[in-house]
Amino acid sequence: MKGLTKAPGGSAGTPSPKSRLSLTVRGAVQGVGFRPFIYRLAAELQLTGWVNNSAQGVFIEVEGTAQQLQTFLHRLEPEKPPRSSIGSLEYSWLEPAGYTTFEIRPSAAGEKTAVVLPDISTCSDCLREILDPTNRRYRYPFTNCTNCGPRYSIIEALPYDRCNTTMKRFQMCEQCRSEYENPLDRRFHAQPNACPTCGPHLELWDSTGTVLATGNRALLSTVEAICQGKIVAVKGLGGFHLMVLASSGEAVRKLRRCKRREEKPFALMSPSVEWVRAHCEVSPAQERLLRSPEAPIVLLRRRGDCEPILSQERQENTGVAPEVAPGNPYLGVMLGYAPLHHLLLAELGVPVVCTSGNVSDEPICIDQREAIVRLAGIAELFLVHNRPIVRPVDDSVVRVVAGREMVVRRARGYAPLPVQIAPQSKIEPAPEPSLKKGRECPSKILAVGAHLKNTIAIATGSQVFVSQHIGDLETPQAFEAFERAIESFKQLYEFEPEAVACDAHPDYRSAQFAQNLGLPVVPVQHHFAHALACMAENQLLGEPVLAVAWDGTGYGLDGTIWGGEFLLVRPDSWQRIAHLSTFRLAGGDRAVKEPRRVALGLLYELFGDELFGEPPLPNSQISALLHDFFPAELKLLQTVFKRQINAPVTSSAGRLFDGVARIAGLRKICTFEGQAAMELEFALHGIKTDENYPIELVKSSRESISQSPNPPIPAPPIANPIVVNWKPMLLGVLEDVAAEVPVGKISAKFHNTLVEAIVAIAKRVGENRVALTGGCFQNQYLTERAVLRLSSEGFRPYWHQRIPPNDGGIALGQIVAARGGW
Repeated sequence: MKGLTKAPGGSAGTPSPKSRLSLTVRGAVQGVGFRPFIYRLAAELQLTGWVNNSAQGVFIEVEGTAQQLQTFLHRLEPEKPPRSSIGSLEYSWLEPAGYTTFEIRPSAAGEKTAVVLPDISTCSDCLREILDPTNRRYRYPFTNCTNCGPRYSIIEALPYDRCNTTMKRFQMCEQCRSEYENPLDRRFHAQPNACPTCGPHLELWDSTGTVLATGNRALLSTVEAICQGKIVAVKGLGGFHLMVLASSGEAVRKLRRCKRREEKPFALMSPSVEWVRAHCEVSPAQERLLRSPEAPIVLLRRRGDCEPILSQERQENTGVAPEVAPGNPYLGVMLGYAPLHHLLLAELGVPVVCTSGNVSDEPICIDQREAIVRLAGIAELFLVHNRPIVRPVDDSVVRVVAGREMVVRRARGYAPLPVQIAPQSKIEPAPEPSLKKGRECPSKILAVGAHLKNTIAIATGSQVFVSQHIGDLETPQAFEAFERAIESFKQLYEFEPEAVACDAHPDYRSAQFAQNLGLPVVPVQHHFAHALACMAENQLLGEPVLAVAWDGTGYGLDGTIWGGEFLLVRPDSWQRIAHLSTFRLAGGDRAVKEPRRVALGLLYELFGDELFGEPPLPNSQISALLHDFFPAELKLLQTVFKRQINAPVTSSAGRLFDGVARIAGLRKICTFEGQAAMELEFALHGIKTDENYPIELVKSSRESISQSPNPPIPAPPIANPIVVNWKPMLLGVLEDVAAEVPVGKISAKFHNTLVEAIVAIAKRVGENRVALTGGCFQNQYLTERAVLRLSSEGFRPYWHQRIPPNDGGIALGQIVAARGGW
């Protein structure tokens, strides 16, 4: 904010009777009641002038005495609407123009840089209205106001006006128009404003698209169908959900079969916070998240076993079937966040499974005709409405880590709010001939993200807009959704990229897409992108940082698979300063889904060919692990290791988790990503120990990778990195397994060992700032213990909050890398 100056027109200390203040406010200031707030504030201070929306934010001109205008300026920030945020405020003192009234003017055009708000959960005022029989919006499932309702999912263009949303097809009735045009009404310029007379409506369809019921009757028939154990596809704010009764094991099993989702937990939508408290451990921070306008899915630890309570009375059947989250002590729970949800849950009185309306590995459906085709064989009924959805927006997933929220999947409620970063610097040397050395990096950059948990991002000026979660680019449908997301961003912001940033992995579909755009391409190493994302979120860009980047898989610049990395990031370079010791993955990608293969690779690194020798090694657990395979399978894998065929080398921390989980007696085969590591984390609950296994730090015989900003790949080698040798730890795990030490104790000691490795490397490197990033740091115990130990040793730890630590944050890191100046 610029400093206050004297109003023009008089000598020092004697300002003219009236002055004019011209302001440009950027940030989340559209669709949040910012203009009516300005109108009311100007009226209270008896100022004249005008306010309007623009494609950049909000423009304001006010006239009055210098004292009135300074009061106006000082009250903007502390009194602004609760859902708004001011990113920047620029103002100038001008000669008065002679305004006689204060008015809200039509929106202005221009370059599209305004912040688009996420969809916001129903506010308490609107909730009261839909439950009030005397209100004209009683039981109306599309009730909203300036403080709540759809935003990002319905906007087609900027500025955020009704004519630029999918609500333009609904002509407001006289009463709605009166609310919309009254600056003192909370529905003033609420773009989705509607009522039963003039707005969208519900229909219940069968699997052929035949209308079975409309309006309130459609809603009540949906409740009846859910209670009968049917799978119903419900069109919400950002797409379809599949809903079944959470207490019905039979219904949940049917949903699993049809959706092809074997064991991955389903999310629940609860009728109340009281129900959540009765079934889960809920801290004040977690309750705040449940009740927040973002209304994400919150990961909560269960109370008891949540078995169904058998009863003939629907309202007494308040349990959760084990099939909802098999073998998982946590439940992912959200409250209703749209009027339709509140009405459904008020009738049901019990929670429902509420999962994305898709087949596994495909994007969610947003159109009812599309849903009839894509969800055929899954949904038995379809509760639909005629308000179009512009783009699919899934539910966000959040857990509380070290007392703070950590967004694991960033979508509804959070996307596409921007991340502010510093202006770009020069890139030297350039990654492509088209970006010449010393030439300033383009300011308009597209980042296409990773292959898994994909998001995309664009950079305009100092703002990076990160998309909603798109998902894994494994299927043609998912890749089409990825392409549509890019086109949607380009259209919304009238954005034409001048360069594109992508992962350095040449086989990622996102990277191949980037190469085919005909633009300068900046390949960014995967773990460096993780590091920069964490640094950007924590405003560490330009500072030296030790980044601990641990995940499952990332393309290493030395041709191996990285994943257990320690990167020293300086303002002008970065270096792979240390890493976990490497081992081979038997069968390559197959090992990602089979912890038994990872365990075998760890043991082979430990014992070599003796692992397969005769007689077998004198360890009962090793013998048991070998029996995970048929004899012919084992012989083939022995050949794979000896000849190093389809057995890539990795330093992955994520795979180390998988292998140790199997050695400790947990999962052989995973049905979803991270399952074995999750079970290892679950096992240590309630274990209180500071014990750990031994490790050693050694100098590698391999050369490390050091990079100045975005050099060609591969980069020149430098001094050998430190290697965290986990072999002593693995021997300790085997000894404990043989001694029948409980799995929970083994898990706790394993986690503690990894934390001590982080502390040991931090001490060796000597950098005070330590950033924890990558998918492994979704692990609550690992992150919290690392934060605690680093802090106790005098380091300053940083971790993710609003940007996911997993690959959902990669696009942000790619943008930062492509711009330089980290």
